[in-house]
Amino acid sequence: MKLTAICLAMLLLVPTPVMAQDPGDWVLGRWQGGQYWFPGVVQSRSGKNVTIIYDDGTRETLSTDRVRPYNWTLGSRVECRWAGGSDWYGGKITGISKDGTQLDIHYDDGDRERIATGGCRSS
Repeated sequence: MKLTAICLAMLLLVPTPVMAQDPGDWVLGRWQGGQYWFPGVVQSRSGKNVTIIYDDGTRETLSTDRVRPYNWTLGSRVECRWAGGSDWYGGKITGISKDGTQLDIHYDDGDRERIATGGCRSS
């Protein structure tokens, strides 16, 4: 009995590939199977596939193992497109708007800006 409780506790600690995948859930998806996670909202789910509308307006259908719950919080490391440009710069989240759609970023080079979540990614 004691061993069963320990095994159950250990199973609960093992991360699962997806815990958020229902329509309306805010998630991070691996755009085109790449190494980076981008924020978006689940539009639909069919079996092991999830369709996401990313915060930058793009859309993609992924397998559930390429989707995880949105977990950016104060202090999270991200890369963002400074001033809406095309280059990515590393920094950390120092503030979040009340609705969660805008992030205050303190870049590694000392610059700061408020940017929409659609302009950021994480690894």
